[in-house]
Amino acid sequence: MRLHHSPASPFVRKVMVLLHEAGRPDAVEIVPAGGTPLDPAGMPLAHNPLGKIPCLERADGPPVFDSRVITRYLDATLGAGLYPDPPRLWESLTLEALADGIMDAAVLMRYETILRPETQRSAEWLEAQWQKIARSLDALETGWGGFLSGPLCAGQIALGCALGYLDFRHAARSWRAGRPKLAQWAAQMARRPSMQATEPPAG
Repeated sequence: MRLHHSPASPFVRKVMVLLHEAGRPDAVEIVPAGGTPLDPAGMPLAHNPLGKIPCLERADGPPVFDSRVITRYLDATLGAGLYPDPPRLWESLTLEALADGIMDAAVLMRYETILRPETQRSAEWLEAQWQKIARSLDALETGWGGFLSGPLCAGQIALGCALGYLDFRHAARSWRAGRPKLAQWAAQMARRPSMQATEPPAG
């Protein structure tokens, strides 16, 4: 299997963390990819017409894309057991969707600041994206403590990568303020070898 990969992508990191937790980081060949919506030439367009990463090439079928599909596929293929049985499965999938939404909003904020000239950037639009993130973080602080304290699952991996991306690209927003329980959980998650092995590059 070949994984189209950029170390700065939180969605790619989610896949890599799952591979490390499965004890199989060697299960994929890393194929460097890069680009933006305005310049997707370095993306795997022949394998994912959306021009997004991660994208997983398989020997026994068509490419798999969208990180949630890839993690589910790899979990099943490698027998990692990171998608629990029902009823806990539904919470794990919902947490993964919430974490992916945080990543989506955070990446859109990043694009707004690096792809648009300063005179064309919308402070209102940036704030609207951040409010999505803030509401999600508040919900995680008040309503997810019991689930987050349970066994590791794909939803927790996604959340760890989402919070790591906030530190990586939006540290000035100080997402930990007023969210001590979530901050404590994030610190514990960040100490896992799988998270340390997949930290994005500095800068």
